[in-house]
Amino acid sequence: MRLHTRVAGVRPEAQKVVLASGENIPFDFLVMATGAAPRLPNVPGLDNEGIFTLRNLADAFRIKRFIHERRARRAVAVGAGFVSLEMCEAFRGLGLETTVLESEARPVMRLPEDFSAKIVEELQANGVSFMSRVKVEGFDRSPGGIVIRTGNGTLEADLVLIAIGVVPEVKLAAEAGIALGRTGAIAVNDHQQTNVSFAYAAGDCCEACHRVSGTQVYIPLGDTANKQGRVAGANIGGQDVTFPGILGSQCFKVFGLEVASTGLNEEEARKAGLAAASATIQGVSRAHSYPGTKRLWLRLVADNESGRFLGAQAVGGEGVVARINILAGALAGGLSLEEVAYLDLAYAPPFSGSWDPIHIAAQQLLK
Repeated sequence: MRLHTRVAGVRPEAQKVVLASGENIPFDFLVMATGAAPRLPNVPGLDNEGIFTLRNLADAFRIKRFIHERRARRAVAVGAGFVSLEMCEAFRGLGLETTVLESEARPVMRLPEDFSAKIVEELQANGVSFMSRVKVEGFDRSPGGIVIRTGNGTLEADLVLIAIGVVPEVKLAAEAGIALGRTGAIAVNDHQQTNVSFAYAAGDCCEACHRVSGTQVYIPLGDTANKQGRVAGANIGGQDVTFPGILGSQCFKVFGLEVASTGLNEEEARKAGLAAASATIQGVSRAHSYPGTKRLWLRLVADNESGRFLGAQAVGGEGVVARINILAGALAGGLSLEEVAYLDLAYAPPFSGSWDPIHIAAQQLLK
């Protein structure tokens, strides 16, 4: 294990890794696990003090130290994806005035429009300003902090978080002749093996097969990385293990709101050539008669021709992630919409009604 060590290149023909120091390290097998880098806007002023990205724990420590040492009062998050929205809660918890700038019409664009609206409502209810259709044009330093120039005017902040997504770190792989896929990430087979037989890839630098659409996708998530790493290691160790692919299941929390999804949304299903149809219901997390119940909204997507269940998205006060996890299991098992509509789920009033929101949504879509 060599820490603080930079790799300058890989020589597959010689099966050697070249370090920045010039040293060559031979190998029998190579694993590319270079991860992803934050996507940055192509604007001037990104090197100004107080502008951060959040990739790892060290970044988190730097941000927190800056807030305390500079007695920061105003934070602006550029982008409205998972990281940005989760950081809003952290900023507000530290007492910062918080604003989100999003270039699109709403946060988390792959969610239904009404679900995105509920995220905005939750942000605003917790003192976060949300500004949509804002294009950042640059950053300047001022005595009062950082000036953010946008197509809609300027605003000031003490701290700026850039969170507009990530890109796979593939420079070393590409230079070594390791093939990239259509997404721009490293192409791998179901053993996590690249086009170079002794080279493997795992995690945020590589693609995965989507089990619903059957296409190669780039959906970098920590749990996927862990599973791919185990598969690569097992195969290097002499086993014959396959990675089954992903459903794109993901979740995050925005203050008191749970947000989760699995599989394909309606638009993605149609792009995959499927005759997609969807239905959205408003349900409750527990039985209506049980105290403390909270509202949730669930949207199911299915193939209108075959009846195959394709995906789900949900938002709500509680019980959202648990239901999406059930539906992820249904997707993995290849269940039809009708089978989902009659799933034998555990029932008790503290956890759901006798007809769970999953049943109700599936019954509604069957109609």
